[in-house]
Amino acid sequence: MAGSVAGQAGDARPDNPRAPAPGGRTLPGVEAQRKAALWSVFAALALIALKLGTGLATHSLGLISEAAHSGTDLIAALLTFFAVGVAVRPADPSHQYGHGKAEHLAALAEGAILVVASAAIIWRAIDRLINGGTTVHATWYALLVVGVVICIDISRTTASWRAARAYSSPALASNAVHFGSDLGGSFAVLLGLLLVRAGHPGADSVAALFVAALVLIVAVRLMRRNVDVLMDRAPADAEEAARQAIVGLEPPVRLRRRRRLQAAGRVFADVVIAVPYDAAVPQGHAAADAVERAVQSALPEADVVVHVEPIEAAEADVRERAHAAALNVPRVREVHNVSVVSVDSGTDLSLHLKLPGDLSLEEAHAIAEQVERAIEQAVPEVSSVQTHLEPLGEEAAGHEVAGDAATVRRIVRTELGIDPAELRFVDTDEGLVAYLTLRLGSDTLAAAHADASRIEELIRREHPEIADVVVHTEPR
Repeated sequence: MAGSVAGQAGDARPDNPRAPAPGGRTLPGVEAQRKAALWSVFAALALIALKLGTGLATHSLGLISEAAHSGTDLIAALLTFFAVGVAVRPADPSHQYGHGKAEHLAALAEGAILVVASAAIIWRAIDRLINGGTTVHATWYALLVVGVVICIDISRTTASWRAARAYSSPALASNAVHFGSDLGGSFAVLLGLLLVRAGHPGADSVAALFVAALVLIVAVRLMRRNVDVLMDRAPADAEEAARQAIVGLEPPVRLRRRRRLQAAGRVFADVVIAVPYDAAVPQGHAAADAVERAVQSALPEADVVVHVEPIEAAEADVRERAHAAALNVPRVREVHNVSVVSVDSGTDLSLHLKLPGDLSLEEAHAIAEQVERAIEQAVPEVSSVQTHLEPLGEEAAGHEVAGDAATVRRIVRTELGIDPAELRFVDTDEGLVAYLTLRLGSDTLAAAHADASRIEELIRREHPEIADVVVHTEPR
């Protein structure tokens, strides 16, 4: 049975700022991401110059280590700038889910750089604490530079965090966390320089160790998060949200399998569901649409593919399997009144088939034999199949006329104690047809059908000229 696909990778959708625009243009959301990354490049260059120049002038290991830290910021910002440009490229035959994982590769590379930088800082700080080193000059301009750096760190952390939240960008989010660690490191360096001025020369090296510890923590978290994405690890909370959304559907569907992967803030999900064995294609498609909407309500912007399968034959009853087998025979338009009867010799099955009315009797009989063979193969426990052939009703012309509404209303009122909710008569090529709607208080469908059948019979008895009576029942 045909599945349903929603939101193909690379589609340009107005509600997805990460999607490419038609004609190769870049949407405003992507422009904003690249501007945010470019701002990070300039900020990193400025900070390296400030920290390194001041650190060399004052012999402050804390400032030099912070300059190295800012050097990793520069590399990370450049990686992010180019990764964002790659990530928004549309899907192609070689990258059918798009290029979104380029951002996660960039973030992973940033984490590796941070590990190397922190190792170098730790080695140098421990060496200075053990063996001593050049005297640190905690001058007033060094304190002023650290104050300026703190202001810049606050500004770029806020800007990157806002951009990451607005565009669901993992690379920009990693930059925001990284810049936040810079802010903590800058405060540590400031405290170290103040302690040096107070007569504690080792405080600068301790501050450098603190910066290195921050770098390591950030690097480990960053690498673990992006490795999970690159290895297609599904977050447990997202998986449970999707499962609950599907399980809560009405009418219910049977969930066979669900899988998902994530790239650059987008979720790609494929779901396999089972529908009743005799469900028609429109029913399966409607179930697939319902699943898509449910998953997207739990995981916004998800790209969902739903595959629909019939319930296995072993799980379906005899009537369902026979009905489905008959509908699979070419030129069979409708199957109804499927009846299963257990007798001493086995199981007898009968059904009504509607075929095109212009078929010859020989052609119709041949189709009926195909249906019988198909049912015998699909339902081997059936020992006998009997088919009743009917012509498929063609569209008929008709117009509303004034019928004997008073008699019909009297019959309904006498039998059921209510008036018809709706009543009309239509004159067709095949005769007069009465349409009426009854709002019943019946507890079951069987009881409502019995009431409707009784009304039909009484109307036909008093008005034999009426060719057909169609009764629609509704709850009160």
